[in-house]
Amino acid sequence: MIVSIDRIPVSYEILDERFRTGRCANGDDFLQVLHTGSRWAEGPVYLPAWRQLVWSDIPNDRLLRWDEQSGHVSVFRSPAGYVNCNTLDREGRLIHCEQGNRRVTRTEHDGSLTVLADRWEGKRLNSPNDAVVRSDGSIWFSDPDFGITSDYEGHRGESEIGANNVYRIDPVSGEVRLVADCFGAPNGLVFSADESELYVSDTRSGVLRVFDVRDDGTLSDGKVFAETKEGLGRFDNIRFDDGGRLWAAAMGGGVHCYDPDGTLLGRLLVPEPVANVVFGGPKNNIMFLAASTSLYCLMTAVTGAPRIGPWGSAR
Repeated sequence: MIVSIDRIPVSYEILDERFRTGRCANGDDFLQVLHTGSRWAEGPVYLPAWRQLVWSDIPNDRLLRWDEQSGHVSVFRSPAGYVNCNTLDREGRLIHCEQGNRRVTRTEHDGSLTVLADRWEGKRLNSPNDAVVRSDGSIWFSDPDFGITSDYEGHRGESEIGANNVYRIDPVSGEVRLVADCFGAPNGLVFSADESELYVSDTRSGVLRVFDVRDDGTLSDGKVFAETKEGLGRFDNIRFDDGGRLWAAAMGGGVHCYDPDGTLLGRLLVPEPVANVVFGGPKNNIMFLAASTSLYCLMTAVTGAPRIGPWGSAR
């Protein structure tokens, strides 16, 4: 189907002058509505080689695809295992977190699926939610219980692990290793530019945590980077721009922009609760927003953090 593109005026809340001087509130003065009609839009990933964006409509159990040049929206895969997250590895293959099937998978270049992780120490995962690929090829993913608490975005079931953790998949052996276990519900993941730190949002506790990444692939105990204030939403996915600012989707609170020192600089206000944000486009300066029923985009005056490798997983 060809989707008509509506425009909605952009609204910002500037809380610190650095939000203005950093040109964070510059760019288009409107949001484009690229598609509407989802039940819960999530997990957008931009594919540079095809100038397309793939995202999830979790309750409808499908992946959708938007073509940048034609504006055409089509179904990429259905059923899709109630996929939440989509990202790219260093070879341009799609990585998925399937909440329904309780596993992390990869779409190969021929379209086939490879299961990368479905268990830890013999126990089924809860419902993998978000993933990020490091430059060494390791895949790090969060595993809250969102997909097993009801049949809305997965299949109701019991947690065999009994906790909501973050794991690492070894790029050589495929071993799944527990790397952090201090969460109510770990959600979005992103590495710092030099990959020395891993940032993780905790939806239930309302905090963003940051961990030092050790040389052996383990994490430090971590510390709180930021907390949501009452009435300003719940943290979901997170992304960096190339100025080191962290942009956090805060369901019900728009998109928050944090300085590297943890100060909340400002917010991008969106008509619907935003679950996921990712930079894309030929110059990596288009912010795509998966927000409840709709997919939005905004051409900004800031640029997303560089993608890893020749294809790469955008930080």
